[in-house]
Formats: sequence, C-alpha cells, structure tokens
Amino acid sequence: MKAKMTLHKEFSIGETDKRLYGSFIEHLGRAVYTGIYEPSHPQADSEGFRNDVAQLVRELDVPVIRYPGGNFVSGYNWEDGVGPVDKRPTRLDLAWSTMESNRIGTNEFASWLKKVNAEMMMAVNLGTRGAQDAGNLVEYCNFPKGSYYSDLRRSHGVAEPHGIKLWCLGNEMDGPWQICTRTPQEYGRIAAESAKIMKWTDPGIELVACGSSFSGMPTFGEWEMTVLDHVYDHVDYISLHTYFADRENDVPNFLGRNIDMDFYIKTITGVCDLVKLKKKSKKTLNFSFDEWNVWFHSNEADKKIEKWTEAPHLLEDIYTMTDALVVGCMLITLLKNADRVKIACLAQLVNVIAPIMTEKGGKAWRQTIFYPFKQASLYGRGNVLCCPVNVEKYDAKEFCGIPYLEAVAVHNQEKNEITIFAVNRNLNEAINLEAEIAAFGDMEIIEHSALYNKDLNACNSSMEEKVHPVIQTGGKIEGSTGFKQLTSVLPSASWNMIRLGTCNKR
Repeated sequence: MKAKMTLHKEFSIGETDKRLYGSFIEHLGRAVYTGIYEPSHPQADSEGFRNDVAQLVRELDVPVIRYPGGNFVSGYNWEDGVGPVDKRPTRLDLAWSTMESNRIGTNEFASWLKKVNAEMMMAVNLGTRGAQDAGNLVEYCNFPKGSYYSDLRRSHGVAEPHGIKLWCLGNEMDGPWQICTRTPQEYGRIAAESAKIMKWTDPGIELVACGSSFSGMPTFGEWEMTVLDHVYDHVDYISLHTYFADRENDVPNFLGRNIDMDFYIKTITGVCDLVKLKKKSKKTLNFSFDEWNVWFHSNEADKKIEKWTEAPHLLEDIYTMTDALVVGCMLITLLKNADRVKIACLAQLVNVIAPIMTEKGGKAWRQTIFYPFKQASLYGRGNVLCCPVNVEKYDAKEFCGIPYLEAVAVHNQEKNEITIFAVNRNLNEAINLEAEIAAFGDMEIIEHSALYNKDLNACNSSMEEKVHPVIQTGGKIEGSTGFKQLTSVLPSASWNMIRLGTCNKR
C-alpha cells in the first residue's frame, strides 16, 4: 500500500504549547500511595518518593501535572493535606469509596514536582465548597507573605510561594457521578465568582472552566453555551475529556476512534466562537484537553474492589499494542488541533490508567502507551505543519472513510528538524510512504523508529517488555536543494516516528 504526504515550511497549523504533553495525578487508587510515594521502598528518597518512578516521569518530560483530581477534588478539603502530617485527618473519599490519609498534600506534591521538572495544574473544589475556599487556596499557594494563608504556608515550612500558574475550576461538574453535581447555570455562576476572587488574589494565574464531561453527555453543547455565557470574560480555557474503549474487540473500528476526538474539538471550537461573537469579544478561548486516554480493561476488576481501603488496585489498565496505536492516533489529533488545544493531560501518570506501572516494594516499568507519548513529548514541540495525506481508506462499524495512515509533522524551527508521527492502521500490510518536503533546505534522516508487534494484544510487564520502539532502516531522501522526497516503509499496525534534520548538523 502506498501513501503520499506533502510538507511545506509555510503551510502550518500553529505552534505547540509545551503543556500539550501534560499528565495527571489524582488521589485515586495507587497513583499516589505505592505509586509516586512509598517510604518503605528500597528506592525511596528522604521524603518517601520513589526515585525509580521519578526517573521514568523525567524520561517523559512532562511539563505540567494536574492535581489532586479528578472526581476526588469535588469532596476534598485542601486544609486536610497541609501542616503536620501526624495531625492530618483520615477522610472517607466518597468519589472512589476509599480511605484518604492525607499524608501527601499540596506542599509534598509541589516538592515532588520539582524532582520531576514539572509544574502543577491545581484543581479547586467547586463541589462541596465554593469561591472563598478557592481564593484561600490561591492565597496559600501563591501569595508571598503577610496575609493569613500565606503565613500559614510559611508556618508549615514553605517560605517561598509555589507560584502555581494554572488552575481548574472544579471537575466534570455536569456528571451525576460527581459530588454535588451542578446545573450549567449553577456551575457558571460559582465558576465566575470563584474566578473573580482567584484572579483578584493573583492576577497572573490562568483558569480552566469545566466543559462537558464527554461529548456523549445529554447536555453537551448546551452546557458549554450556558457556562461560557457566565465565565467567558474570566477564564482562559475550557476543558475537554474523552476516553476510548474497545469492548467488542473490533480493532479496525477502535483505531478510528480519534475521528470522534477531532469532531469533539471542532464542535467545541464552533461553540466557543459563537459565544465570542455573541459577546462581541476580541478574546479567542482555547482548550485544555485535561483528561484523555484509553480506559476499559480494568472496568470489571474494579467492581470487585473492597470499599474503604487505602490505595486499592483501582483503574489499573494493562495496555496492549493496539492501545498504543490508539493513543498514538489521539496524540496526532491533539497536534492537528494545536492552534486551539494548548493544554492536554494524559490521564493518568502512574498505576491508574497510566503509562507507568509499579509493584509495591518492587519494580516500576513502562507500559506500551509510554512510548508514543514519550516520543511526541520529546520531539513534537514546534510548528505543526498542515500536511495533506493521500492514502486508501476503509469503513468500520461506527466510522466511514478511515484513512489507513494517520500522520502529522512538527517543525522545530530552532534546530531545523522535522518529526513525522504516523500510525499505520492497516493490520496486514506495510505502507510505503512518500513525503514531498519543500523549503526546508537539505535534509537527511536522523532516525526512524517504529512500535509494533504481530500480537496486537502484547503487553509489557515488570518481567518482560514485549512492545518497544525498534530502529528502522532503508528509508532515504532524494532530490534537489529546497525540494526533497522522503521514502520509508511503515510496518503494518505500527506507530512511527521519523526525524529529519539538516545535513551534517545533527
């Protein structure tokens, strides 16, 4: 099978924000306890955080991490997680029917973020709490000194403010599963008033309003219109969430799911721009896709979890080769919408539907989805190119006209490097890719790696890594200066990263 794509320096979608490669740690399952934090582990540091996990997080180069939830945040009292650890209360977490000891809270998590070179994306509780509580948390985290909450932080041993720039105004407030679900009118009002207090406390912060929990919600679209009517002038982003599943084991259909993701983004773009027109505003509202992933493997096991235990094995999906391809397609979709999607958080980071898994007292390892995310994070920063692809298409149960090749390219202007990310959806045939490259000067192939396994159910474990990138050879670039043609072979059912650079200047 053949595919053709065209890359030109002047044909671009937009610049990526580095926060497109964010992630998420919620007080859920083993994300925190026996995930990032395990004082008794042989590789624990002086604060109890696992060095082996921190090293894998640094490997992903995650710039921002959302915290502390998720559904958890709608019942969370942030004051429970600060001050002397031995005086912190153990609470019932009604969101996940578990016990929360509060051994890790805002200050401890901020300390861990420094170890992994990431910034915090803090969520405030707009479920059981409200505007004043949100403002108090901003004051505690960001105000230097001389006020009640800033001095409280200092009394807790944190002299310098955390300087958290990015804040979420609650989480999935339209969902009936959420603690203190709100109507769009109720949420719009409390979000607007919270935003005012928070920005009056620290004018330099950015705020994310809750969009619909997913595009299948009955109020999808209507929710955004109503909420934005209240908050448009006060916030900087609106959130999008989506998870994909393959419960019928229909791989061709599963591999087309990102078409829904793209439609979701385009729909919300239209809603936001309509509100902009209605308000006669000059501000363009951008998006925070702060929950996205594959999630379904653990659904049945989660029903058997004993309630009211601490750090149970909840939402521990073990990802397959197929899941890695779907995650790769989702990453490409995010890049194709980089003009509006400025923030995104792979949900989540450790143990809970995560690229990193751990054993209590034992090893940490990379799941299959670790690799597409890592490669996109490291090499998918720059100017996203508009690169049309000509390839055969197929129909599936839910989608028609699915292209066998899903691809995008990113130009790092500083290094004059081009990185092509491509998923071959053809389960049986390799794709012979021809890419016409214009206006970039003399280029050569730096690297072509592919992630594939003939067994699409292959998984990684603490004992064996069955799915990992493999260097590909045989690709070439030909043509005159200023106009080049790349040819390369993409294995069947594979995620590919092809890096091109200026000749002799690697």
